[in-house]
Amino acid sequence: MTPVLSRSAHIRALLALGLPLAGSHIAQMALHVVDTIVLGWYGVTELAAVVLGGSCFFVIFVLGSGFAHAVMPMVAQALGRGDETEVRRAARMGMWLSILFGAGLYPLFWWSESILLALGQKPDVARLCAEFLRIAGFGMIPALLVMVLKSYLAALERTQVVLWVTVGAVFVNAALCYPLVFGRWGLPEMGVAGSAIATLIIQILTLVIMALYAGLLPSLRRFRLFQRFWRPDWHALAAVFKLGMPIGLTGLAEAGLFQATALMMGWIGTIELAAHGIAMQVTSIGFMIHVGISSAATVRTGRFAGGQDWTNLRRGGVMAVAISAAVGVVQIVIYLTLAQPIVGLFIDRSAAEAPMILTYGSMLLAYAAAFQMMDAGQVLALGLLRGVQDTRVPMWIAAVSYWLIGVPAAYLLAFRADLGGAGLWLGLVIGLFFAATALMHRFWSRIPAA
Repeated sequence: MTPVLSRSAHIRALLALGLPLAGSHIAQMALHVVDTIVLGWYGVTELAAVVLGGSCFFVIFVLGSGFAHAVMPMVAQALGRGDETEVRRAARMGMWLSILFGAGLYPLFWWSESILLALGQKPDVARLCAEFLRIAGFGMIPALLVMVLKSYLAALERTQVVLWVTVGAVFVNAALCYPLVFGRWGLPEMGVAGSAIATLIIQILTLVIMALYAGLLPSLRRFRLFQRFWRPDWHALAAVFKLGMPIGLTGLAEAGLFQATALMMGWIGTIELAAHGIAMQVTSIGFMIHVGISSAATVRTGRFAGGQDWTNLRRGGVMAVAISAAVGVVQIVIYLTLAQPIVGLFIDRSAAEAPMILTYGSMLLAYAAAFQMMDAGQVLALGLLRGVQDTRVPMWIAAVSYWLIGVPAAYLLAFRADLGGAGLWLGLVIGLFFAATALMHRFWSRIPAA
């Protein structure tokens, strides 16, 4: 039985796991930030297309990454029980499901122009967005496999490598994206296609490095992760699918909420969509800190749940909430005081549209401060619930909060109350508030008293 840990010990353990994961998530987002900045210099229509394309890719990626997120608590609980065979089985079948998912959904990327036109997007934006997605779609499989390896390594508390590989990818992406988009250093000018090619190269390179580390590091060889990789393990595959599909659908419900606001912002105008994309990039970077803390909470909760240690589980959960809340307060202050300088980093201030994008984007960041705590609360609650392998009911909570409450509220406030983009973001606040409240109640009401 693990001794009861002090609050400071829980905080140290959570930060040791969570900070590298948060850093890796931020670096992952920085890949898209680089694309946004480069395309913002290139042209407003191209920026809007890549913002929309990145959102579409992310929605599908979130659904598929449910299998990767399932690997983390399964491996953590297996380690808590001392079952090393289950560690390998869960991770391997998570990779199988990721490959099948990425291959099966690629047609959505190929036919994306028709889909976007049917959803009311402007023809020039839809055409460029499809050009981006037809290339970027090939990166779905390596991106999902990287997520599985990240979950596997995080559950083994090997988070430093995840951070440094992702940080290195940011610099390589910056070196590739600019010349491919603008046609520098002897390369052809490829616009949005250049951005997609740079991202694809980075995803493949990251996968190779992570796989070599997970498979060859002496201290991890005992798990034999890739031994007889081609052999199916139907029991483990079913277990990962059963746990991972609700996680993916939960993420899809939330990502769909944000994607719906992007589509509705596109109805308002291209300038507004570009500003919305910048504001979302900024808030997403901050959100990744909470995702890292949530992942650390999943690992720690999974370990304690595997050992039936409810005292440490509850105390660790409280400390995770405290850390996330403290980070959220700092972020709120930043969004309220530094909005214009932050948005200004993403645009060419000499462009004719720059003042409008700057003003609109700064206004949206003020609304981002309003939903920061709710967004942090819901993702942390999901991480805690995944640690105890509770994913089905949270899926329904997310669906109701985002699609029966958040999306209708955003539409009514934007187009019936004539609040425009501000109304869309207020709808986000409402949906996230309901999700955070219900999910936190779900976790704390189900954990045995310490």
